[in-house]
Amino acid sequence: MSLVYWILILNLWILKARSLQAESRTVLREIGNNNGGGGSDPKDYAVELNVTNFDGVLKDTPATYAIVEFFAHWCPACRNYKPHYEKVARLFNGPDAVHPGIILMTRVDCALKINTKLCDKFSVGHYPMLFWGPPAKFSAGWEPNQAKAEIRVIDDGRTAERLLNWINKQIGSSYGFDDEKFENEHLPSNISDPGQIARAIYDVEEATATAFDIIVEHKMIKSETRASLIKFVQLLVAHHPSRRCRKGSAEVLVNFDDLCPLDTWSSDRHDVATNDMKGVLSNFNICGKEVPRGYWMFCRGSKNDTRGFSCGLWVLMHSLSVRIEDGESHFAFTSICDFIHNFFICEDCRQHFHEMCSSVTSPFKKARDFALWLWSAHNQVNERLMKEEASMKTGDPKFPKIIWPPKQLCPSCYHYSQSPKDKGSKQIDWDQDEVFKFLISYYGNTLASLYKEKGLLADDGKKATLDDLVASTNAVVVPMGAALAIALASCAFGALACYWRSQQKNRKPRRSWN
Repeated sequence: MSLVYWILILNLWILKARSLQAESRTVLREIGNNNGGGGSDPKDYAVELNVTNFDGVLKDTPATYAIVEFFAHWCPACRNYKPHYEKVARLFNGPDAVHPGIILMTRVDCALKINTKLCDKFSVGHYPMLFWGPPAKFSAGWEPNQAKAEIRVIDDGRTAERLLNWINKQIGSSYGFDDEKFENEHLPSNISDPGQIARAIYDVEEATATAFDIIVEHKMIKSETRASLIKFVQLLVAHHPSRRCRKGSAEVLVNFDDLCPLDTWSSDRHDVATNDMKGVLSNFNICGKEVPRGYWMFCRGSKNDTRGFSCGLWVLMHSLSVRIEDGESHFAFTSICDFIHNFFICEDCRQHFHEMCSSVTSPFKKARDFALWLWSAHNQVNERLMKEEASMKTGDPKFPKIIWPPKQLCPSCYHYSQSPKDKGSKQIDWDQDEVFKFLISYYGNTLASLYKEKGLLADDGKKATLDDLVASTNAVVVPMGAALAIALASCAFGALACYWRSQQKNRKPRRSWN
């Protein structure tokens, strides 16, 4: 066997061991929390921070703004202020927040010795002391009389009413304590500002985690669907736009034979095995322990029952379509089609998508062709839903279905000006070269830009091909594929990646048409 093969085997065992260790630590943390191991009061909405997680939590939050309260648990004034702070935090924090994803409200206990240097970093001179600013800027700390500081002291927040009023003045909002979900929202339009898609990176994570939660909850992994799930996870390992989703997908893939053994579906142990599998799979956080968050950013609708999961899933599929290479195009097509057919529980949507997939009569050979097919399929769906929502009055009034991309986002995608009578994509003379450029920029570079700024995306440089993954979905290839994808994503395996890629280019690629 080649040296590359044995290196990949070694990488697999290392990853497997780390995964088991991480799972053990997760279980221990859960036990500690359930036994009162110092966790926050479950009724608290503000997030408790300390020096170990301060920078990470604030760097990772999708919220536009953050408030940090520095307090001391022995301080009577702090104890009396807490109900006021929590009253405001209820509006913004947690999956049941009225206005999620806008402000992250946190607390730091300066009476704990572990936080002494952190509190000194912000020159905390009295308790409680509140700071406001962009979350990522808190890592630099704060000093009095600092010129043009992006972190500011909140000087008028001694009651819940005064704090909320201060917030409203800062961001031009009109939030109130009697608000219900989706009231007083200032939802930005995604038609004229291409930069809005950057916020969808959080929705892609949310959709990925939600999809797997649905699969586990509804016990949808069966003997006839197992292979299609493996293929889709392989695609996520190599090309998901979020690094932590790639990492989580790899952990699921490496452990798949243990999580979902081939003999799970034997008649004498099917019910017991699926219940056991549900319990084990629920411990895997495919996009990190904080996901799903319970709310949407770019994909948030103006009503509770619009957009959300379906929007996030479309963005995920488009992002995958612009990250693959030519040799992976048909594998990506079959993986996505099979995944939607087997695991999307909206019956009409699933059936319509399956019909569009079935209409493809020859395998895709170019990544461009697959990306444009998916774009066209999405517009066909929008055309159908435009008519249904118009007749049933079920659409989102602030985000009506449109043919994508609109001219405001990509004027060069149109060969001529669209007349008012042109209501469907069939009447539009598209410049498909320009459309493909737009898709790459929009769902590729711009979508990932927010995480690149925060340093949450690895500079993968070299992407894994799925040449070896297309041919098989058995238990041997799956962990090999996961090990390979992670090896290529790691700088430590840079030389191996270059060698493997050079060998792949010299091989005659295998094609499969399912």
